[in-house]
Amino acid sequence: MATALGVALIIGGCASVPPPDNAMNLAQNQLQAARDADAADYAPVDLGFAQDKFQQAQNAMAQRKYADAANLADESRADAELARAKARLGAARAQIQAKVQENARLRQQGEQDASSPAPAENDYAPTGNAAPQLDDMPAPAASALTAPAPGEGFQTVPSTPAQPDQTPDPTAQGSQP
Repeated sequence: MATALGVALIIGGCASVPPPDNAMNLAQNQLQAARDADAADYAPVDLGFAQDKFQQAQNAMAQRKYADAANLADESRADAELARAKARLGAARAQIQAKVQENARLRQQGEQDASSPAPAENDYAPTGNAAPQLDDMPAPAASALTAPAPGEGFQTVPSTPAQPDQTPDPTAQGSQP
């Protein structure tokens, strides 16, 4: 009787585990994300582990070993996440390396430009999109300074009071007594 009860519990326990559809979907999505992140190039070993465990999880599902399938799907998802993280890291390192090489090239080009003879001061040789030199351009005619017409402009007022016998000359501009 005790044996029959134990067998019933074991059978009942196996039957109560539902298919791990959610875990399988998550694992499959992570595998695809790892592939999209170029894990085959940057983390092929980890991607291979994830794919192998997912295949084992599918086989366990086919055999209705849902607990095993759930565990294998979780392991596959974790391996796929690791592969994706390593792939993103590898891609970032490749971008950094490309930027370092470009900076070195630009630095070398700058040093070559600095060591080449500079053009004479009055020589104008625009290169590429360089702005034209403005110091050689004449000012427009409207900006030329001219003397104000008589009776216009600023006039200097004497700082000391005028003597009664002296009257200020209205035609004298800018003069002080």
